[in-house]
This record gives sequence, C-alpha cells and structure tokens, in this order.
Amino acid sequence: MSTLYRGGFVYSPVDPFANALVVDDATGTIAWIGGDDAASGHVDAVDEVVELDGALVTPAFVDAHAHVSQTGAGLRGVDLGETRSVAEALSRIEDGARAHQGRPVYAPNWDQGRWAEGRPHTAGELDRATYGGVVYSPRVDGHSAVISSALASASGARDLPGWEGDGLVTRDAHHAAREAFTGAVTPAQRRADIDLALHTAAAAGIGLVHENGGRTLSGTDDFAEVLAAGQRGDAPQTIGYWAQLVSDEAQARDVATVRGARGLAGDLNVDGSIGSRTAHLRAPYADREGHTGNGYLSVAEVRDHVTACSLAGLQAGFHVIGDAGVDTVVQGFEAAAAMVGVPVVTRARHRLEHVEMISTEGIARLVALGVTASVQPAFDALWGGDDGMYAERLGSERVSGMNPFASMMAAGMTLALGSDSPVTPFAPWEAVRACVNHHDPEQRVSARSAFLAHTRGGWRAAGYDDRGYLDLGLPATIAVWEVGDLVVQAPDDRIQTWSTDPRSGTPGLPDLSPGSPTPKCLRTVVRGRTVFDAGALDVHRP
Repeated sequence: MSTLYRGGFVYSPVDPFANALVVDDATGTIAWIGGDDAASGHVDAVDEVVELDGALVTPAFVDAHAHVSQTGAGLRGVDLGETRSVAEALSRIEDGARAHQGRPVYAPNWDQGRWAEGRPHTAGELDRATYGGVVYSPRVDGHSAVISSALASASGARDLPGWEGDGLVTRDAHHAAREAFTGAVTPAQRRADIDLALHTAAAAGIGLVHENGGRTLSGTDDFAEVLAAGQRGDAPQTIGYWAQLVSDEAQARDVATVRGARGLAGDLNVDGSIGSRTAHLRAPYADREGHTGNGYLSVAEVRDHVTACSLAGLQAGFHVIGDAGVDTVVQGFEAAAAMVGVPVVTRARHRLEHVEMISTEGIARLVALGVTASVQPAFDALWGGDDGMYAERLGSERVSGMNPFASMMAAGMTLALGSDSPVTPFAPWEAVRACVNHHDPEQRVSARSAFLAHTRGGWRAAGYDDRGYLDLGLPATIAVWEVGDLVVQAPDDRIQTWSTDPRSGTPGLPDLSPGSPTPKCLRTVVRGRTVFDAGALDVHRP
C-alpha cells in the first residue's frame, strides 16, 4: 500500500516549495516529496490519494513531558480547571460522585488563585459533597492536593511530612495519598485511561509522547502499559522515563532494563512547584514569610545519580524549577563530571524538566555538559507576567527572568517542548504560540525555532537525531492541518497568504499572533499508519 497526499503545503527541508508527498505504508516511510505537477506522475502507482485542498502537512509533534494514565483519568474525571469558586468546585464534585455511584472521584486542576474564596477546598467539604467518599483532588501543578478523610485514613497521610491539615497534602503525605488512590484503579480502567489519553494526543497532532513515570507517580504496571500501548501502532509512540534515584552503574542498568525506560529521569524531583510553594528558592516566597520551599535531593545525590547513569550510558535527569533547586542540579552535574570526566557525562545526553528559574550562567554551565531542557511554554502563558501567579508567589523582580527560552536557545541548549499533561492539555500549537508571545519580550523566539523544539527537539531529547522532520526514507510520522493564514514563499504564482505579524512570519507555518485561529488537526499518521482522522479530507483510490 502507498498513499499520495497532494494539493497542500508540505513543511520539509527537502523542498521548501513542496505541495505533495508519498507515504509507503508497507515500510511506514516517506517515499517521495515534491510539487503538484510531479505528483500527477505518482497517481497510477499509489493505492490511495488524499486531496489536501490547501492543508498543511508537518512532522507530527512530540510532547516531551506527559503523564498518560493521569491524563486519561482527568478526561473522565471531574475537571476543576474552569471553576471560579470553591462552591462551584464542590458542586461539580458532588455531581461526579453521584455519577460515579460511590466509586473514587478524581478531581484535578484546581487553582485557588482563580477561586473567589482565595483558598483551597477542605477535607470536610469533600466529605459532605461525596457523603464520605474517596476523593483525590490535585492542584493544577500536581505538587499538592486536597484529599477526603476516607483517603487520608486509607493512605496514612495524616502521619507523614506534608500533612498541612484540612486535607491539604504536599511532599510525602501527597505521595502516599496519590499512591493509595492510583492503587485502587482497576487494570481495565487504567488501560481505558491510557487509550483515551493517547488518542487525545493523536487528535492534537502528536506522534510521540515522553511518559514520565515512577513508583509514586503511576506505578510499575501503569508505566509498562503506557510503553506497550505506544508500540501497538494505533496511537502515538511512547518513550518512558522512570523516576528512581540510583547510586551505582549496575543498579542504573538493572532498573532501566526492568522498567524498559529510556532513562532514569523525568519527575525525579529535586524540588516541587511554585504554585504549591514547594519549588526550592534561594530567597523566601513573596507571599509566605521565611518559606523557601522544599529541596528533596542533595548535591551528592544528584552527583551519584548522574555518575551512575553516565557510566551505564543512560540518560539521567530531574524535575527542577526553583533557583536553589537549579543550583543543586548544576553543582551535582559538575561534580559528576569531575568524577568521571566531561566526555562521559556529555555522551549520555542528560535532560532536565521545567528548569524555570535558571540564570544565564547556569545555562552556560549545563550547555557545557550537553544537558537538554524539557520545558512547558504553557506555564508562562498561564502563570507568567507581572500580574500572574508567579508574580504573586515570587514578586515581579524574579518573574522577569523565568522560562528563558531565547537565552537557552542562544546558548546552544537543545529544547524540547511538552505539556506536562494533565497539568496543561495536549495543545502543541498553543505551546509554539506561547514561545512566540512570551510575557518577557526578550525571551520570545520565532515560530520556526519553537516548532523545531516541539518536533525535532523532542526526538533529540530522547537521543534520536534523525527524526522529527520530513525527508526521504524517514518514518512517515506526520500531521495534516487546516490552517488560517499561512506564510508561504513560492517561486511562481501558487497561492500565497502572508502573515503581517513578524514574530509569526515564518515561511510554511501558520500565523500564531495573539487571537489568530489555532490550526485544526485533520489527520495524524505514525510510521505510516493513520492513528487519527477527522473525516474532513477527500480520500479516494485512483
């Protein structure tokens, strides 16, 4: 089988004016890229023709940081992301409890900063709303939660560090509550959640998802099933990072082999989040006197982990957000390089997640060791700026240097973009838009640079340099888009629509200026197999 796509715009380095391509479905690779005139010569040789009617074909996106089963659970759960008061949230939770007929309720994505009361809900309120049911309600950043009394009892959270009272949990108490809650999910429901999340990713034009798992995050069975689902061929591919601290080379190899992990990285937490006031800061939070957050790992622990993974040829990595947390990581990486040598560390291509509060000096020190940053532009879009949540927590002076995407790219750091779903949804074009329209004008990057970070950069972050773009012989992992304004440079009289926004004025990419329409995914293909089809394309046999 082979498929010809024609009559659109193909974003490829092979031919910047391409309108068509042929996919060899048997091998799952791209067999030809060119113009519409030449495409007519392929019609009799293919099995299927897809009329693009001006649609844009790009490499499929890579989401470099996600939690797949939690995403699925959130999609079927009680989403509190749009609620504007405690009362509204509790009403939704009560409705959800009735619909679930007494089963545990997952109610994520609340943010007390958006609620009229300016506070989280409480265990007592959850108890009344669900008639004593089991409720796990994580904050939008996933680093704190409010749990019902039943879940507090079942998990033993009240007796652990991080029990804040009234059902609010962070640190160990939060981990115990989350582990107890996810442990009650049946295997059938877990598989359904994974399938729902991956098909949602496919509908967003995503062809590869980096799963971030760990014992307190999702569990070993969950991690294995996410990796298996990505190999079936009916959904995006998956690559997994397992959050487990190791201290010697043999242990690193054993853990990665058993888990099937690409690396011992991801949400191996050096600190927490700004919204939950658990990110580790050099100076106290502006809205909590004397509090500098939590540092979960020491420089020595980071050093030993990086050393072990480097010697084993595995990617190491950590979740890190606060500036004091970044200090710990940078010092730990450099200490590892001092022990085993810079070439050994750089060869392993280690990675960090989030890295929101890093200085120019810190960036340079990490670049010297070949460290990649997996970042989430939606965080700046949601919480950045002078009047955002970050400013409330940190003060305006510290906010101006956050999420320095342009500085990272200028220094030569590889960036990979992701959502941290379910913290933010699968929305890759919105991530690119957030880079283009960063709150800090000095940290804005071109649409092309952001797009490459969300496609090729995601593959590079996993150690693959020959993926994430459209070229002959490469896997046909593509997405087809209905777009509004498309910036096109053509050598003849073919259709041209020009964006007026210089930040979005990248040939071959849609207009991503504020207020412009978001491209709509029409089809996603992974290694030659269609994993999502909106049914809007004219498909026929020649």
